[in-house]
Amino acid sequence: MVSSDPEKAANGRPTAATVELSFSRQVRIAADSFWASSVRNRVFVVAGALLAVILLTTYGQVLINRWNVPFYNSLERRDIDAFIRELGNFGLIAGFLLLLNVVQTWLNQMTALYMREGLSRDVVDQWLKDRRAYRLSMSSPLGVNPDQRLHEDARKLAEMTTSLSIGLVQATILLVSFIGVLWQMSSGFVFHVGDYSFSIPGYMVWGALIYAAAASLLSKVVGWRLTRLNAERYAREADLRFSLMRANENLEAIALAGGEETERRHIHEAIDSVLAVIRQLAMALTNLTWVTAGFGWLAMIVPILIASPAYFAGTMTFGELMAAAAAFNQVYSALRWYVDNYGAIADWQAALLRVTVFRAALMEIEDIKPKDGGIAIEVGPPGKLSFEDLAICPQIDGEISRTGFRIREQNPEIAAGERIMVNGDQGVNRRLLFNAIAGLWPYGKGTIRLPQEDNILFVPQLEYLPEGKLKSVLAYPLASAGIPEEAMVAALKRVGLERIADKLDERARWDRLLDKDEQMALAFAGLLLRKPRWIVFNDVLEGLESDTVATLSSVMSEFTDATLIYIGRSGAFYDATSPRLLHLERLSPEPPRPRETTEAA
Repeated sequence: MVSSDPEKAANGRPTAATVELSFSRQVRIAADSFWASSVRNRVFVVAGALLAVILLTTYGQVLINRWNVPFYNSLERRDIDAFIRELGNFGLIAGFLLLLNVVQTWLNQMTALYMREGLSRDVVDQWLKDRRAYRLSMSSPLGVNPDQRLHEDARKLAEMTTSLSIGLVQATILLVSFIGVLWQMSSGFVFHVGDYSFSIPGYMVWGALIYAAAASLLSKVVGWRLTRLNAERYAREADLRFSLMRANENLEAIALAGGEETERRHIHEAIDSVLAVIRQLAMALTNLTWVTAGFGWLAMIVPILIASPAYFAGTMTFGELMAAAAAFNQVYSALRWYVDNYGAIADWQAALLRVTVFRAALMEIEDIKPKDGGIAIEVGPPGKLSFEDLAICPQIDGEISRTGFRIREQNPEIAAGERIMVNGDQGVNRRLLFNAIAGLWPYGKGTIRLPQEDNILFVPQLEYLPEGKLKSVLAYPLASAGIPEEAMVAALKRVGLERIADKLDERARWDRLLDKDEQMALAFAGLLLRKPRWIVFNDVLEGLESDTVATLSSVMSEFTDATLIYIGRSGAFYDATSPRLLHLERLSPEPPRPRETTEAA
């Protein structure tokens, strides 16, 4: 399971970090994800077609094995007519197998595509659901850079699951088909050792089993570190990608601070971590190659050596010898599938672990709660937002503090249509109240009762601007098709964005093209279009130019039908709306709690 320590979630950093996920649990999580996927039926159809193609391919390989006997016997007899006739038979069988190979390749690719679609959509859906992504980012290292798991790990898991599953089924069918052939061809032979004679029924089958078991055992012993190393490599690759993305998103700030050298050093440290794991992985794969390649080369001669006693005893023709050797190779190839794919299986297990641990953490994030239940969010009566015994605990140096702050006024209530300004003592992190009302910060105690209306908008200091057309950004997260363009243009002009009012259909990175003042003005334009009944602002006028502050504060005064809650110290908001004031004050430090002890019986 993905477990968390509730005590630590309350008193230390919130975490879901202790990963105890058995392999069977990983498989169940992956199976549940697949079963709930919309592509399930398509995968079943393609898998059924694949099974039919594999069975036909195996039948063709059995025909090729039978063809060995007359073909090599014709060579032994120097019979040119029989030789040419068998070449024609080979052409028919090979053409049949070639067609099946082409069809199987296409089916393989379609299966991998559908598996990728189902897995990727499922993990993304679980991630962006019920604020899980934000909560995971605050409670676990798994949420720091999830892009590796959502993209690369999901891709590898889907493609490798398809490849390995098809290979395993094909190897199993080959084994069942050819083990009977090999048993029949190697039965009835009597070994003579001195004065003793004995018979081993199907002795070539036992030889193949012993040979494959030895190769599998040695592969297991030599390659046991590969799963852990692959998982470690994926983690380090994710860290490197995050470092590169973070630097790319903050190029201007880095250049202004002259921090290129520092960033270069940090990125090189991430590269060093990746390379260190790759070096270990390279050595482990090199050691495994001694086993896989060694047994592979021996496989060229071992079947002949095992079948040679019957051939030299005269109980087996040259054609039967070659057919027996071919059947041995088919049985051994099926048995050594695990050997040949040990590295791939280890890689698959690493990808499975990373994806399923991430999905399990998302599914169980609701179980990670602060001690004493934390801040409760409830739905209250319509037209009223209230606080009951609310106290908020901040995070200090990665740890959740036992002390925090509260609203000085006793259990205040905010009625619909009111203007409220919340300020407080120096050093109080007012943003945590903003996040607590939004349900993003559960650490503390008390109750926040939101009005029954769901039309509440939260406006942070820095608005998120998605990539896309300007009209889509303006309407986000709603669809722009439902808002008249004339209204959009009017809203942009009202907040002072006349210069972009004619660019509604332009697609760009607006978070880079617009400065901070323009981004906040764009957020206010969106408020004008959506006309919410409740708006909670997090110090949005802080740090803006005076002209922008004057424009936006005047826009605030026009929201006559909305309740405005401004968390911050803006004098412009106070002058424009004449709000009622609420104050945040520090709580006195609690005395240390006595350590609880438990005596073992």
